[in-house]
Amino acid sequence: MPGIIDTIALIVSSIATSVGAANALYLGTSALLYGGLAFGAAALQSFLVEKPKVPKPDDGSYNLKQSVPSLAYVLGSAKKGGDYVFLEETGGKAYHIIVWAGHRIQGLTQHYLHDEKVTINGSGTVTSPAHFGTAVKILAHNGANAETAYSDVVTAFPTIWDNNCRGDGLASVYMRVSTVDQKKHLDVFPNQMPEHSAVGDGALLYDPRKDSTQGGSGSHRWYDQNTWEFSRNLALMRLWHLCHPVGGKMAYSAMYLPDWINAANVCDQNVTNRTGGTEKRYHGGFWFRASNDPIEVGRIMDEAAEMVVYERADGTIGVHAGEYVAPDVRLTADSVFSIRVDKNKRRANTVLGVRGRFVNTAKDYVTEDAAIYGDPYAVVDDNTERTRTFDNAAIQSHNHCQRKQKLTFIRANARKVSIVADYTAEGIRNLPYRRFVRVHYPSRGLAEAVVEITSSVTIDLRNMRISFSGILVSPSLYAFNAATEEGQPGEAVEPLPPGGVPAPANFAATIQTEVVTGGSTAAFILGTWDFVSDVLTYEMEYDRVSGSTGVQSVFSQAGAVQVRSAYLVDGEQYRVRLRAWGGGTSSAWTSYITLTATADPVAPGVVTGVSAVPAAGQATFQWTAPNSANYFACRIYINTTNNLGTATLAATEYGPPSAVDLRVVTSLAPGTYYAWLRAINPSGVAAAAVATGSFVVT
Repeated sequence: MPGIIDTIALIVSSIATSVGAANALYLGTSALLYGGLAFGAAALQSFLVEKPKVPKPDDGSYNLKQSVPSLAYVLGSAKKGGDYVFLEETGGKAYHIIVWAGHRIQGLTQHYLHDEKVTINGSGTVTSPAHFGTAVKILAHNGANAETAYSDVVTAFPTIWDNNCRGDGLASVYMRVSTVDQKKHLDVFPNQMPEHSAVGDGALLYDPRKDSTQGGSGSHRWYDQNTWEFSRNLALMRLWHLCHPVGGKMAYSAMYLPDWINAANVCDQNVTNRTGGTEKRYHGGFWFRASNDPIEVGRIMDEAAEMVVYERADGTIGVHAGEYVAPDVRLTADSVFSIRVDKNKRRANTVLGVRGRFVNTAKDYVTEDAAIYGDPYAVVDDNTERTRTFDNAAIQSHNHCQRKQKLTFIRANARKVSIVADYTAEGIRNLPYRRFVRVHYPSRGLAEAVVEITSSVTIDLRNMRISFSGILVSPSLYAFNAATEEGQPGEAVEPLPPGGVPAPANFAATIQTEVVTGGSTAAFILGTWDFVSDVLTYEMEYDRVSGSTGVQSVFSQAGAVQVRSAYLVDGEQYRVRLRAWGGGTSSAWTSYITLTATADPVAPGVVTGVSAVPAAGQATFQWTAPNSANYFACRIYINTTNNLGTATLAATEYGPPSAVDLRVVTSLAPGTYYAWLRAINPSGVAAAAVATGSFVVT
């Protein structure tokens, strides 16, 4: 097989690397090459079997219920739901256990129920929003090596969930939801059973900069995860992924750590954003599943942090950080066998603007559109919008997204070159391990030009040639002036907080009367309010101020603007209030209105023949009841001054109309008194008061 063994490609994982090439990085270059020869094309194709796509940030909004879900991994900070491992009900309470991540995490920082932020107290009870009352309890475990079982679940389900059900190494959430009164169900749970999600700080990562045995300073050790710490540094995430079973399955000893230390330092550099504040150059976060394609997962981090992972000459894995490094390899016309330059000016290929999307951590981790970099309509005689879209799940900053959009714009419009050079030329053998190379070929318009290598570097040992492709870039490739280049992102549409059912407007309640069977009158409450919607119904609640009969309610028809109560007890005081209902939920109550039931609004005649006869510690009052059919009783008011307004009701004497009646009032202290007598009807409507004059009690 001439040419196969002679030509060995040194694989570079970059934005231009093929799936097969990236697989070679994980498996080892020679392993892929010779393995393909040994097992044939079918075995080689097995590496290319499509795996599930890496989930988008919004894909974690809901919890997954399936028998054996693939474990979720969270790098940096992310908002997501989880995977159910337990859901049972007993005693009117639903018990949920959800695995948020399949590994130990730093911790959950914010809980959500149906994307509504909630606050929990020290015992886990949700205290806000207030509509949940005390119906929801949330606890969480960070996934320590030896966790403890959720005691509430063990107590409620001892036969199926005991203290051995700990969830070691799994970051989990326990949620208990209590049943509430059916009438209040939609007020407490407006979206039915709460759907839990959370923002959390994910995996702990090894940082060689903090390992004193690897040239750093600190207690980190790659073989002891208890020494690792949480980080949003994308280079450290990529290092973790290459050495983890869900990623490259490599050993940390196979990593060229000086490169990774430099890449981590570049990621931690401060950059200025459009507001004048600072943020880290390449920080981010995302989540994925163990079943996702590790090549795709790796590319997300490589792309977000501008990294290029490569295999060094000594077989260790190095990384080119997201920074410009002045080339130390220089090609001249004397060492170049062939060169092809593509000016890349074809109208169909020219990119006028780059759109971008990023995860906005300040707005509950929603994915938003960044400002457009460039001008999609810059060509005035062309109505075609020629844009590209940059979308990376790990980017969580508008400034970060804009810097990547600029790089996408530059690379899309850059001149392209393909070069075949002499492998024996001075210094050229270092080319496979470089990201930038200098090319001096004046006849083709390349005067000390800088080329960014975007392809695999191929070495042909038979003909002693080396070939690669790239784009022409400026040494200021990564320069970015946020004040002038970072645009203003559009405002994302934020959901308004639930307004609920509107409270009744201009509620009024009055006592009305009507003639009933037998010719007597009865009182009822008539409630009225302003019209709002045809779909709303209204509930009017009323009860005696004394509380002797309990609360009663009546409901209006949909769209009505009034409702009436049942008949009231004549002369009793009532309090009444109103609320609206719509979609199974209610508004807040109005304030109470206090009314007195008055079936007969006509006062009886006045009493006559009034007298007061004092004695020791008492006085005898006498009067003649009026000849009024609605006379019901006589009220006696007493005061020590001649002022009816401040007099005290001393007694009420019931009797028939036109009768001569009397009442003895006792327990009076010696002194001068004044009294007034008033006739009332059954509704308590009083006639004018009749004074007795002063009298002296001994």
